[in-house]
Amino acid sequence: MKTLAIPGASPSPSNIVLGLMRIAEMPDEDIRTLYGAARDAGINVFDHADIYGPPRHGCEARFGQAVKLSAAERESIVIQSKVGIRHPFFDFSKEHILSSVDESLAALNTEYLDVLLLHRPDTLMEPAEVAEAFDALEAAGKVRSFGVSNHTPGQVELLKTAVRQPLLYNQVQLSITHSPIIAAGISANMSGQDQSIDRDNGILDYSRLKGMTLQAWSPFQKGFFDGVFIGDREHYAELNDMLEDLAAKYEVTPTGIAVAWITRHPANIQVVLGTTSPTRVAESAAGSEIPLTREEWYRLFIAAGHIVP
Repeated sequence: MKTLAIPGASPSPSNIVLGLMRIAEMPDEDIRTLYGAARDAGINVFDHADIYGPPRHGCEARFGQAVKLSAAERESIVIQSKVGIRHPFFDFSKEHILSSVDESLAALNTEYLDVLLLHRPDTLMEPAEVAEAFDALEAAGKVRSFGVSNHTPGQVELLKTAVRQPLLYNQVQLSITHSPIIAAGISANMSGQDQSIDRDNGILDYSRLKGMTLQAWSPFQKGFFDGVFIGDREHYAELNDMLEDLAAKYEVTPTGIAVAWITRHPANIQVVLGTTSPTRVAESAAGSEIPLTREEWYRLFIAAGHIVP
């Protein structure tokens, strides 16, 4: 399992992350089995959010109830959570950030979060208010590092006008078939091509320039929760043929190749899994270090329906 060198991060985080947004109804034993499968595969990063449930903090509470972490085990993993979504609105107020983190800590049965992400951009955000919340959380030892999720470079820069802590992560949607953060740059300056439209304000290049680690959520989704592309031969026959051919070459499953397409990128992107299947966790983790060639990487990109001018 590949780990990443991220400033101040201890332990070094794995480039595969287990997301836990679907465990609310799972029995304790199944949650422990899922956690054990991730650890056996070398995964040491576990992703939560206050909104994951139901109820709010529901998945965090299930994890805290089912997985009893010793002090040594707690220090060997990275627990991150997210804050800011309060359907039907977003809330980056100091009061909400502080209260939600306290609720997350209680639910998770831990004294600190390794990482706190701001979940969705709150257009009513006051950067100074976020900064006060971050300062208070850091001073109290409740949060060790900070980042964002689904934010544009401009929104990150706005936060930085007041926030003094490094913003180390940005969690964004990315898969072979849903890759606007990559595709727009490949087809830059091509008038008339939808792919050339920059919908993210150069988030990939910005992140590399600023030392931010991107985390890819929904790595197997066709689009925005449109279902998975693996096995979908009606819409992605060529892509699935390639996934299967490369899976045979590298002695993994198509799932592992789909993960490897993301991990192969030199931006050192983390892949956030959403599965509750221990088998799928192991299959995904196998893609952590597969050395896809340039040709293989681009051929997968083209087979997914993108253009290479």
